Amino acid sequence: MTTHGSPHYDALIVGAGFSGAVMAERLASQLGMRSLVIDRRSHIAGNAHDAKDAAGVLLHIYGPHYFRTNSQRIVDYLSQFTEWHPVEYKILSWVDGNYWQFPINLNTFEQLVGHPATEEEMRVTLNEWRVPIDKPANSEEVIISQVGWKLYEMFFKNYTRKQWRRDPKELDASVCGRIPIRTNRDDRYLSDSFQALPKEGYTVLIAKMLDHPLIDVQLGEDFESVRKQVRHDRLIFTGPIDEYFGHRFGPLPYRSLRFEPETLQQEFYQPVMQVNYPNEHDFTRIVEIKHATGQKINCTTIVREFPVDFGPGAEPYYPIPAPDSAAIYDQYAALTEHETGTHFIGRLAKYRYYNMDQVVGMALSEFDKIQRA
Repeated sequence: MTTHGSPHYDALIVGAGFSGAVMAERLASQLGMRSLVIDRRSHIAGNAHDAKDAAGVLLHIYGPHYFRTNSQRIVDYLSQFTEWHPVEYKILSWVDGNYWQFPINLNTFEQLVGHPATEEEMRVTLNEWRVPIDKPANSEEVIISQVGWKLYEMFFKNYTRKQWRRDPKELDASVCGRIPIRTNRDDRYLSDSFQALPKEGYTVLIAKMLDHPLIDVQLGEDFESVRKQVRHDRLIFTGPIDEYFGHRFGPLPYRSLRFEPETLQQEFYQPVMQVNYPNEHDFTRIVEIKHATGQKINCTTIVREFPVDFGPGAEPYYPIPAPDSAAIYDQYAALTEHETGTHFIGRLAKYRYYNMDQVVGMALSEFDKIQRA
């Protein structure tokens, strides 16, 4: 991986996260195209960037990134650049002074009713609690239509308000609807067939993808300044779409995050890698990623995660899935149809919450189109 400039490239790639790295690697290894990858940050891997803190604990710097997928193509592709550390991601929710099983499953139901129960009893009871709604239109409706008001208020209502600074009824059903609700004892956070972390971390994985003689990387570089200096045949843009178009229709809304790490001289702080705090606390969750990485070290670092408003100096973490923001995005999306030789991929460019495997899949599909052209 080199870091020197060049007067001409087959592709200028904006963003050194998964989207940009996949495109650069595919263009280089499959088509022999030379790319310049730039990123305004001082490191590669985007929000998946991980690094050891002062105590030597490997942290996900921009919040936990739980890789999972049902796509064998994506597993096979990424496995060229990493070995894997298999893991089943487990989380709990702290409510009324107790740890509760989450996502909601039969164990959660037994905690609530106070006695052993069967799957059938849970199904019958939830059917009594649920609010009949044929086509849930928002995040409140999608949960109460499955489990009723009590469980919604215990685990979803205030967590969602803190996370998004909007009431769940103002958000698309997909926000809360992506969290599974089970009547068996499956207490995994995710149910995808492949769940693992890169054995040496995400940053090492991305570095190996970018380690090609046809790929140059420049960090700490802004797109607006580089685009005027570098000649290129095509542009791969993975940054904020509203920024690309000069905020012509106004800025798209995002939620941002503030992370508060604390290192403790003990093996573990909490029983699982993530504990949600859906109610009175200012933070939404405490993450102890050491549970997932399997790192052997005689201390631990926990990270409290505080949702904050997006503004100057804040990172755009979460596109807000709501009708008003979708209307703004649609205007920007229409403009992309007229940008010949430019490819918009990734969470920020598409203004949609994508998991890492979805971003990889999107980049691979976009490369397929280029290869066929």
